[in-house]
Amino acid sequence: MTAEAGGPAAPVDPERSASSASSAPSVRATRRTDPHRRERVIEACLDVIADVGVDGTTHRRVAAAADVPLGSMTYHFAGMDELLREAFTLFADQVATQFACRLDSATSEEEAERAVVDIILHDTFGTDRDLVLTHELYTLAARRPEYRTITQTWMARSRAALERHFDPSTARLLDALIEGLTIHRALDVTRPDDALVVEAVRRILRP
Repeated sequence: MTAEAGGPAAPVDPERSASSASSAPSVRATRRTDPHRRERVIEACLDVIADVGVDGTTHRRVAAAADVPLGSMTYHFAGMDELLREAFTLFADQVATQFACRLDSATSEEEAERAVVDIILHDTFGTDRDLVLTHELYTLAARRPEYRTITQTWMARSRAALERHFDPSTARLLDALIEGLTIHRALDVTRPDDALVVEAVRRILRP
């Protein structure tokens, strides 16, 4: 179907356009389909951010990391802001889901207490990649308020998961403790003391 006269032309997928340019049936039959290209680009964007930071992230670098034509970037995303929002939303969702799963597995207050300890010791900032991505998101949200919806949604999900076991005030305190202790442990040049985490959680839950 052609665009109406005077109307804006629809974006053209470079790979699809290149395929349709050839009339040979064998070319059309062997053209590689890529239905998950957009999702792969978003994942690749997170890898690039973890490697060079938001300031160093470009369409060219992401396209190379995702192994897609450079023209595909403008086909799937209106601009870099849309790609960054999609990428950080995916990252925050992944971390929040893991957080909730850890707490959902607890069936008693004692198990919930242990789950909080395990989140600090094993889940949040479990890798250098997670640490970098989290701080890149925080920095971006601090500079540009429109990105704070991502961090606010992330915090709301974390507190909701905690509130399934603890009252709202305690959940807020635990959320702040988890955030602070994981940052301190991740950036400490000496080996962190796991016993300190257990004691800190216990002091909040058993004052």
